[in-house]
Amino acid sequence: VQLQASGGGLVQAGRSLRLSCAASGGTFRYMGWFRQAPGKEREFVAAIGWSGTTYYKESVKGRFTISGDNAKNMVYLEMNSLKPEDTAVYYCAADNNHRAVTNRRTASYDYWGQGTQVTVSS
Repeated sequence: VQLQASGGGLVQAGRSLRLSCAASGGTFRYMGWFRQAPGKEREFVAAIGWSGTTYYKESVKGRFTISGDNAKNMVYLEMNSLKPEDTAVYYCAADNNHRAVTNRRTASYDYWGQGTQVTVSS
């Protein structure tokens, strides 16, 4: 199983970025995005279930949108109105257990991508 995240970069505050994650070697009921800022713990950002149900961290609701393409085994994170506090390494993750969206912890996901850096300048 391999998860490949891409799409990060350096943007100014208020601009947008779209992250992509390609999964290979398996199919998953739940895929999510986490982020880790320097000196902080990795935190849940958003997740999507195979049926299309979405889940978000409160602080990104209305700005970030997670979507998936089951046929292509892809998940996307559209990030709008970016803020400097969104700066972090973003990781995609996958799992087949419903715990992935109920407790939304890193330990709830068995599969991880390598991360992509998002830097938002003020």
